[in-house]
Amino acid sequence: MAGPTTRERGERQQESSGPPLVGRIGRPRLRTIVVLAVAVVLVAAGSLWVLYGSSWLRVERVPVSGTRVLTPGEVRDAAAVPVGAPMVSVDTGAIAARMRRKLPRIDTVDVSRSWPHGIELKVTERTPVLLVRKGGDFDEVDHRGVRFATVAQAPPGIPQLRMSVSARGPAAASLRRFGTGRLVREAVRVAGELPGPVRTLTRTVQVRSYDDIELELADGRTVAWGSAENGRAKARTLTALMKAASGARHFDVSAPTAPASSGS
Repeated sequence: MAGPTTRERGERQQESSGPPLVGRIGRPRLRTIVVLAVAVVLVAAGSLWVLYGSSWLRVERVPVSGTRVLTPGEVRDAAAVPVGAPMVSVDTGAIAARMRRKLPRIDTVDVSRSWPHGIELKVTERTPVLLVRKGGDFDEVDHRGVRFATVAQAPPGIPQLRMSVSARGPAAASLRRFGTGRLVREAVRVAGELPGPVRTLTRTVQVRSYDDIELELADGRTVAWGSAENGRAKARTLTALMKAASGARHFDVSAPTAPASSGS
């Protein structure tokens, strides 16, 4: 009797070996993919619920640090942090912008999340280096020339600006060329570069022209500063000159390489 043909032997071998390899591997892999996809969706949904829907990560505290003149309450009111809102939804940039807009005394501010329940507000207030009289009050001016607050009483140790620039005479050219605003900024530069001990003694910064700025000290002594240029060199020279000629009543550091003193 003739044996099975080649085709018959192949069919028998396929029947004995079971279903195709692709089928056996494909079904478990598909089930695994489906399970993983469902798990990812559940984890994502759970995370969103924790961040937005639960009470675990919501704003409960708004600590404030760095205040000197401002009170923590004033800072919190300006910040208007949405207490009770989800931490992740708080717009820290908008809070910082709102604080700077409502409180010009703030120079820099850092708004940060303190998980799980806090929004921290760290502020740095502007420091006045010069006072500008405004009626019966005083405008505080920082080292950048920013007028950031009006106070009824002059803070101690902060010099006042006195503008003595005339619209006529030699000073008129300086006024026309630079304008009042620029001359005020030059006075601010001078005040910001005064040596510490001299700054506390300075009563007024008097501006006659761009190149003629003079300091009046609380004890009646005066300092010819000249322009605001080379401020650091002038500050060092003045410190040394006041030590060397402690009895002098007038100091001239307008040319810091050739200082002078007079009076006794």
